[in-house]
Amino acid sequence: MDIEKTIPVLRIFDYPKAVEFYVQWLGFTIEWEHRFEPGMPVYMEITKGNLTLHLSEHHGDASPGANVFLWCTGLKAFHKELAGKNYKYNRPGLDETFYGSWCVTVNDPFHNKISFNEKKTDHKD
Repeated sequence: MDIEKTIPVLRIFDYPKAVEFYVQWLGFTIEWEHRFEPGMPVYMEITKGNLTLHLSEHHGDASPGANVFLWCTGLKAFHKELAGKNYKYNRPGLDETFYGSWCVTVNDPFHNKISFNEKKTDHKD
């Protein structure tokens, strides 16, 4: 067996808040959405580069409070982009970690946490 891709499923409770956080602030793109009928909970796929997440309003799909850890590159530029948007509910720092990386941690409105990490290089940052 070969694993092709991992897609975390995160629980959400409010579609407009999810769009504000993930699309408008973090810069994800909505790939598709599904509702069994109007007024029913949404299940959606969002992407940003090589990262794919599924967001679900369905009760049994996931528990709030998940923690997603990601390795990435270009973190300082991403942090600067986020800071420039002045999102009033989240102002993450660019932190040095004990495991030799830079880290930007964001908390969504549903208590899920995403930690974007980039390994430090030997040259001066």
